[in-house]
Amino acid sequence: MAKASPQGASGLALFARMVAAGVLALLLLVAAGWNSWQTAQYVVLTKGREQGTVTLTACGGSDDCTGPFAPKGSAVARPQVTVNLPVRHHVGERVDVVLRPGTLTAVRSGFGGLLFAWVPFGGALLLAAVVVAGGLRMRRTAWTLATAGAALLGGAFLTL
Repeated sequence: MAKASPQGASGLALFARMVAAGVLALLLLVAAGWNSWQTAQYVVLTKGREQGTVTLTACGGSDDCTGPFAPKGSAVARPQVTVNLPVRHHVGERVDVVLRPGTLTAVRSGFGGLLFAWVPFGGALLLAAVVVAGGLRMRRTAWTLATAGAALLGGAFLTL
């Protein structure tokens, strides 16, 4: 019976490292994509959802702002809804929103709201780029992931 060569053991370790890195990168992207879709679905699939504007009346220390909801179309007016917005927004501003069904929580709509909803996925693209570059040794793919993540985060920042 022949003994296993040292090259066979290192080949197996290399294969295991590549599989582990690939699974980790895929897990990062799927989890962040799912998390982002939980918010983005309200911005992307607006048919049948209550749309309107919120005039900000209070923005506390966190990113949550409140204000009355003025409907567009067949939506119902609400005296106060909560919308998660970056610090850049101030009291008195009007923000286009879509209400989450059955709640008094609103999601910013429009192109800026869409980019803001996908921020977790942009961060995961950057993190996956590091995993792909280090674990899979796929530099071009890593640069593509990093560029897409940076573009998504930069776009979200510019549209705040």
